[in-house]
Amino acid sequence: MNASIQRSASVWPLVLAAGAMLMITMGVRQSLGLFVKPIGESTGLSIVDISFALAVGQFVWGAVQPVFGALADQRGSGRVLVAGGVLLAAGMALTPAFASSWGLLVTLGLLGAAGAGAGSFSILIGATAQRIPAEKRSMAAGVINAGGSFGQFLFAPFAQAVISAAGWAAGMWALAVSALATLPLAWPLRSRKAPPSPAAAAAAATDASHIGLREQLRVAARDRSYWLLHLGFFTCGVHIAFLVTHLPSEIALCGLSEGVSATALALIGLFNVGGSLAAGWLGQRYRMKSLLALMYASRAAMIAIYLVSPPTPVVFYVFAAGLGLTWLATVPPTAGLVGKLFGPRYLGTLFGLTLFSHQIGGFFGAWVGGLVIERFGDYTWMWYADMVLALLAAVANLPIRETRIVRSAVATA
Repeated sequence: MNASIQRSASVWPLVLAAGAMLMITMGVRQSLGLFVKPIGESTGLSIVDISFALAVGQFVWGAVQPVFGALADQRGSGRVLVAGGVLLAAGMALTPAFASSWGLLVTLGLLGAAGAGAGSFSILIGATAQRIPAEKRSMAAGVINAGGSFGQFLFAPFAQAVISAAGWAAGMWALAVSALATLPLAWPLRSRKAPPSPAAAAAAATDASHIGLREQLRVAARDRSYWLLHLGFFTCGVHIAFLVTHLPSEIALCGLSEGVSATALALIGLFNVGGSLAAGWLGQRYRMKSLLALMYASRAAMIAIYLVSPPTPVVFYVFAAGLGLTWLATVPPTAGLVGKLFGPRYLGTLFGLTLFSHQIGGFFGAWVGGLVIERFGDYTWMWYADMVLALLAAVANLPIRETRIVRSAVATA
């Protein structure tokens, strides 16, 4: 009993360090929509050019996570997290010096996005999951996820204040300095899982689920529930990337100030702190696939209500608060389902692949949003598509199986 209590207490510093790191990396990423208008006004670049660079960043952020997740699973998280902090800081710092369409692709689309991906969900949740009892993982993922949401609450008004006072270049440099704060946070997360005791090693040797990474990937690729998670998370990525990139432009189209945009983004982050913690807590008590279906369906309902409401600051604040309750609260149950299906051993890799699907959706959400506003002059058709995709994600989660795969010794031979 005492050993269990000590073990549980010892993991919370790791969880808090992971949450603080995600606070910075997600806070920086989710504030970039505030730079779209000032970069366009300063450089003459079109919203399509800037949206495409941010769309590539969405794709790269997802693409690097299974790669970095595999490195962290095999060799430990410390070096991956440090490299990510350096890349993120470099991407933000170099953006003002390369403010062209190709320059933004390199700085925001590649460097910054890869750095944020190396210090994001799959690596951080994977780094802690192997040291946390199974019954605590959903709650731990919720706490880590809440850190990312709190980062959006802090960084959106901070970035807007710097942009208003000193210009968008100074805002980028401020984000670069903030990114360097991730480096000391990597220290408590540097170690790999401790080697098992002889008894645990003997048990693992007879456990058919104790398999190599390649075999685990083959098992996952044949599992329908895993692919349904990918489908739901893809549509989630379209939704979130569209909003984080284009919500400030939507607010500007309604004749409202940049301050309303910053406040709305901050409210999304603030309310998602509660949403993430609630999702982590509920995931320990109810079916996680049902929670996901409910969250996705609620987004379609909120968009419908927004579209028939007058475009006032209060409406945007209520809309942002409602979105915030589910914004990134999908992460704990999604990660929990991956762990439930396949165990924690390769969670960084397998959850990283679901995040990659999320960010393929994110690429289309950010890019197509720019195409729609340039073609039609507003985002109406994008809102309609967003509602349909949210409902599709809700339906896709219902058939998911919430039991861990049991493989026979013969199958692993």
